[in-house]
Amino acid sequence: MSLWEFVDGVTAEGGLAGARWPAVGTVLGRLHRRLAEHLAATPTRQPAVGVRNVSKAPRSFDRIIDGYASRAGLRPFEQWAWEAAKERRGLLDRAGAILAELPDLTVQIVHGDLASPNLMLRGDEVAAVIDFQPPSPRFTAWEIARIGCDPRTVMLGDDWIDGLAELLLAYRDEHPAAHVDDLVSSVATGCAYTLASTYPLAEPLDDPAAVTPSLELYARARHEAALVMLERLPDVQDLLRERLRPRP
Repeated sequence: MSLWEFVDGVTAEGGLAGARWPAVGTVLGRLHRRLAEHLAATPTRQPAVGVRNVSKAPRSFDRIIDGYASRAGLRPFEQWAWEAAKERRGLLDRAGAILAELPDLTVQIVHGDLASPNLMLRGDEVAAVIDFQPPSPRFTAWEIARIGCDPRTVMLGDDWIDGLAELLLAYRDEHPAAHVDDLVSSVATGCAYTLASTYPLAEPLDDPAAVTPSLELYARARHEAALVMLERLPDVQDLLRERLRPRP
């Protein structure tokens, strides 16, 4: 059963900026604090390698790379997706190492698909969070990255780094029991997950009808955002660790 109510607002697909960062952090912190009480699963601490099974990713990327290579001719987006898949295939070891170096992180019931199209805004305030997935335990750090490191926001410029810190501070104010490790590790989990994901690079092969101009733009932004996060990861983690240092 799906229950709906009309909410006046727009999606966050234009990206987060300014006062939207702490507003989203407050709502996300409240959401995770309440979902930690969900009867479907008790929060646990698990190794971060569970964020994404990177060991299976090479086979998935090889299938895509070989699939494009076997075609007589490629359209421009297919050519780009082929090159992007080869680049990401070469970064899988780094993605696995990023997750292996992280501490155990919190797994609990979360929204499940908290990307910018599912966050409704009215001005700088959150009007609604929509399209919840069935209750299933996932890493909270991954979900924070889904919205805090959304490709549309990361590609606006480096302001996302300070903005994410503001989001996490507001998140912690609303959810004081949250582990700092989960917050500091959010960019690392988002980066590694995206690097090891074949979506939507495989869509021209697997579901050509799904390839639209908007999906092509998203694919390029997602790829570039993953590379930006990878390049900036050490500095971002240091900044977040400093900003989230326990208060005296």
